[in-house]
Amino acid sequence: MTTLDMTPGAQIPRTDTGPQTAVSLALSSAAYRDGEVTGFVDAVTDATAKKGRFALFRPNLGEAFSKALVSRALGGDRKPLVPSFGVDARQVVEHCLAAEELRNTRDRQLSTVTVVTALLFLPGTLVWLGAFQLRAWLKRDNQRGADVYGGLALIAAGILAVLLAVRPPAAGVLGLYLRITMLAPVIGWYLARRIVERSAKDLRARWQDLVSGSAVAATVSRAVPRDDLDKKATDLRDKLGRLDAEQETNIQHYAGPKGILGAGRRWGEWRLADTLHPAPGHADFRAFHPWDLVRRISSHLKGLGISHVANSGIPNVQIKQWVVFDIGEGADEISRPAAGSADMDGDRMRDFAVQSIADKQTFPGGPRHYLATQFITHDGKLVLTFTVTVTLLADVLAIAVAGYALGPVKGVFFDKPKDKEKSIPKTVKFWEERTVKLPLIDNDEVVRQAVRAPFYRAPGLLGWLGGGLGLPEPFGLRHVWVGRAWENRSMVDNAMNLSVPVLNAVHNATLEFLQEHDLDADRFFKNRTSIIKSEAQGSRPYEVDTFNAN
Repeated sequence: MTTLDMTPGAQIPRTDTGPQTAVSLALSSAAYRDGEVTGFVDAVTDATAKKGRFALFRPNLGEAFSKALVSRALGGDRKPLVPSFGVDARQVVEHCLAAEELRNTRDRQLSTVTVVTALLFLPGTLVWLGAFQLRAWLKRDNQRGADVYGGLALIAAGILAVLLAVRPPAAGVLGLYLRITMLAPVIGWYLARRIVERSAKDLRARWQDLVSGSAVAATVSRAVPRDDLDKKATDLRDKLGRLDAEQETNIQHYAGPKGILGAGRRWGEWRLADTLHPAPGHADFRAFHPWDLVRRISSHLKGLGISHVANSGIPNVQIKQWVVFDIGEGADEISRPAAGSADMDGDRMRDFAVQSIADKQTFPGGPRHYLATQFITHDGKLVLTFTVTVTLLADVLAIAVAGYALGPVKGVFFDKPKDKEKSIPKTVKFWEERTVKLPLIDNDEVVRQAVRAPFYRAPGLLGWLGGGLGLPEPFGLRHVWVGRAWENRSMVDNAMNLSVPVLNAVHNATLEFLQEHDLDADRFFKNRTSIIKSEAQGSRPYEVDTFNAN
């Protein structure tokens, strides 16, 4: 996990994220990207593009993604976040903050250029902006019209600039001002282009490094307090700390067919149930609580990382005690018990409260206890979760094991930066085409960034003017971007193969526990264990939470 030591001394960000590196880096790379927001929205399907009032103020993908993520994860009155299994959420948010700092540095330089060469010569600037606004407006709806009519608008503005420079309609100081009123913005455009190109190359290099798997540290200087009175830095540091703590919550939410939010859909279920009887030679069995059996199963599941056969231990086994609340499939937010209550310690429910829920079982309604075993594989691209629930009703012991799979994030997050190209007809063989490389930054992009730059301290106004990116709810940094896990052969094999040792550990723990409590384990297990194990041998994913009933 990315950590930042706040004790006195050099601040050295760690970039290792354990078994979840690939997805963390891929999501972080979105903060440094260029390109249009609409293309990203079409690729991920769940996000939305917010339209602004003026096309010239529209943000690119990196700007919109960073602003949306920082506002959602660090906002003062934000809604709770869904845990992001397989992702270092803090690292992703810190990269968004780092990208914003890089852009703010660029915008400060552009603001100086804009004030000197554009604001002081506002009449000429407005003419040029009108031409570029027309191009941007046409580009949104009609690319061919943008090339034709937008080009004509720029030519008309250029002719007007020449006429004013050669024959201004006034003399004296006013005439001199009119001569240069449309030339000064052109000089400003040249200076702004150099600033924008330098910034774009830096951002693209970070994008390339992150997608390629290189360690790129996110340096967030504004999260390091200069002294005890630096309240802004202290507040930002505290918000990042809260984000970290929230990711460790043990309160989850079950959203019907969507499964456990953050853990994926339920793809398999195995049940073991029978009436409890004393073992032969015993008049009665020793009483126990469901929590006692849960603890025994938990200790056996922890042993999955150890094997007597070389290289066969399962790495990165995580055992968690969850309290799961039911919410509707279409719910747009989640909630947790108040942090100040006796049962809560911040975003986590205290151990005694978890044990109480496991023992009471809340059959009439309320939260349920799940023993979760989680495996993060394929560098975080696949998160497999197996939950165990223990239920005691009318002397019937029921143990259910369910499998959940959270697939890889959409492929757009792994796209690498590409050179801009265009196909044009050959000069002689006009029926054939050739590919030409386009400049990294075109005139429209220079003007767009120069116009947005003076407003960088007012992100709310920029969002109103140019629009932004709408995030799906309930939001989590991982589960809202995922695709299907069952389209990758290796991932399917991992899910199928892991179910057998998990079921075996649950069976062994239950058998051992029943024998210790003078229960007839042979009667309980003789037939059912063979059935369950045969089902495990032929495990296949299916829609467990889809019921064919009215």
